[in-house]
Formats: sequence, C-alpha cells, structure tokens
Amino acid sequence: MNIKSIITAVLALLVSTACSGNKQQTKLETSNETAVMAKDSKALVVFFSHAGDNYSVGNIEVGNTKIVADYITEVTGAEQFEIVTHKYDGMAYNPLIELAKKEAKNGELPEYEGDIDLAGYDVVFIGGPVWWGTYPQVMFTFFKKHANDLKGKTVIPFTTHEGSGLASCVEDVKEAFPDANVTKGFSIYGHEVRTNKAKVEKWLQGLGY
Repeated sequence: MNIKSIITAVLALLVSTACSGNKQQTKLETSNETAVMAKDSKALVVFFSHAGDNYSVGNIEVGNTKIVADYITEVTGAEQFEIVTHKYDGMAYNPLIELAKKEAKNGELPEYEGDIDLAGYDVVFIGGPVWWGTYPQVMFTFFKKHANDLKGKTVIPFTTHEGSGLASCVEDVKEAFPDANVTKGFSIYGHEVRTNKAKVEKWLQGLGY
C-alpha cells in the first residue's frame, strides 16, 4: 500500500469515527430530553370517592378511591381535585345503588362542589368506583364541563370495584375526551386498597414513575 492509499484510509477511518460519535451523542441527548420532559410534566388526580356504607368493606370513613388517589399523589407528586357531592351522604348501600341505577338510566348529571382549571396539567388521572358498569354520574357532570379542556393531554383512567374491573370506564373517558391521549386503565378491588399499596405502586412504575 502506498503513502497516498494509507492517508486516504486513515482519513476515512477518522470521518467514520466522528460520524459514529455524533450519532451516539444525538441519541444520548434525545434520551436526556425525554427524561427531563417526563420529570417536568405536571400531574393531577381527579376522582370521586364514596365514604360511608360500601359493599364488602362496610362503613368506612375514607372512600376506597380516595386511598388510591393518595397513593398516586405520594408516588408521583400529583395534585388532587376531588369531585364532591353531598347527594349520597348517609345513604345505606342498597338505596345508594338503586339511586345510582336510576341516575345512570336517566343520564342525570348531579352537581358537585367547586371546580379546577386543567390548563396547567400535562397528565390527568381520572378515578372513581364502578356503579352500574361505569363511573358515578356526578363524574360525567365533570366530564361535560371540561369536555374541551384535555386536548393533547395524557389521561389515565382508574377504578375501584368489587368485580366489575374497568367496566366501560375507559371507553366512556375516551368518548368524553376524544382529543386526549387516553391510556390503558387500571383497576383494583376496593377491599384490597388498604393492604395492597404495592399493586398501585407497580402500576405507576409501569407508567414511568
């Protein structure tokens, strides 16, 4: 091999190494940028939770869904907005489910207290118990009021239940917020929430928290 050929080969090797290094650096920077974006995203937990007489767990002071919402806040740092109505206060379980059935059948939209501006949040967890195959109707009041406020945001449904799983909650959230990025939902038995925090943590870990 003559001198000219050797010089050409060395130059080619240097160019190849430089290009490879640039590609590696670009990939690393992109990875870091993604991590920073995830870290800086602001999350909110919107939920309805029913204390008092509940199926399987009896008369409770803190609702099952409230406990899950608190776990989410503890792990992710998310803020909370609880959908509160006093319509069901003091009701025994059987009259409550009959009222819930009537509300669902008639498409009623009970009022709730206060409200929240969703503009500053990137990720919104939405949770509640399953009553007659979906969320309680008071949650649909919230959905209707904020139908245009979750465009482009990540929405994560979750439920507490005693056998219904997610029911139609994920589909109903997708219908309520068609312009949001609605993820796969999470469900947990109401009687599990006080003793199986690890299940919620594992779910959140799978989401990147």
